[in-house]
Amino acid sequence: MENFYLFVIMSLLFVILPGPDIGLITQNTVTSGKKGGIDTVIGITSGLIIHTSAAVFGLSAIFVKSALLFSIFKYVGAVYLIYLGVTSIWSSKKNKGSSGDGHQTKYKNKSPFRQGFLTNLLNPKIAVLFLTFFPQFLSTGMKPFLQFLMMGLTYTVLTIIWSIVYVNLINYISSWMKKPATQRAIERISGFVVLGFGIKLAIEKRP
Repeated sequence: MENFYLFVIMSLLFVILPGPDIGLITQNTVTSGKKGGIDTVIGITSGLIIHTSAAVFGLSAIFVKSALLFSIFKYVGAVYLIYLGVTSIWSSKKNKGSSGDGHQTKYKNKSPFRQGFLTNLLNPKIAVLFLTFFPQFLSTGMKPFLQFLMMGLTYTVLTIIWSIVYVNLINYISSWMKKPATQRAIERISGFVVLGFGIKLAIEKRP
């Protein structure tokens, strides 16, 4: 493939760019600790692997060209993001006077892995990204199958590395971030962020 190093730099910029994944990682790391953040990252990574496999085997091309499939995934993903955002905002208000331990216990039955997995899997923009961004780096001297596989795995690895660094950063300043008042503020902010991405996804036109 052509300009592999440029692809890595551009992919890293896409990975670092704030999105619903980062909002979810922040919320789950603060509320469930480092393990919650890592579980979210594993879920997000699992979703990326499925998107990579779909792109490699050509399913993403069919998916993006089908208005019906795109709309189904778009609205299901948007509803799920809106649900996560609303429940996060509602939770921050409901627990305004509660202690930190009670707030932490509330998240014991949550599944950060499932949240990360569904948030990423139900985001059709990942499939669009793979099929609009990746082809720009294809070369004629190598089979597209192998190039898509290499780019998909590279993007996934970069996502894992950045996400783990981010989780550790959040966990490092957890003494401040885990104060009840700070938790409620972060939960509310991340809730609005995720809610905003859900609404944006719902009203966004098909490319």
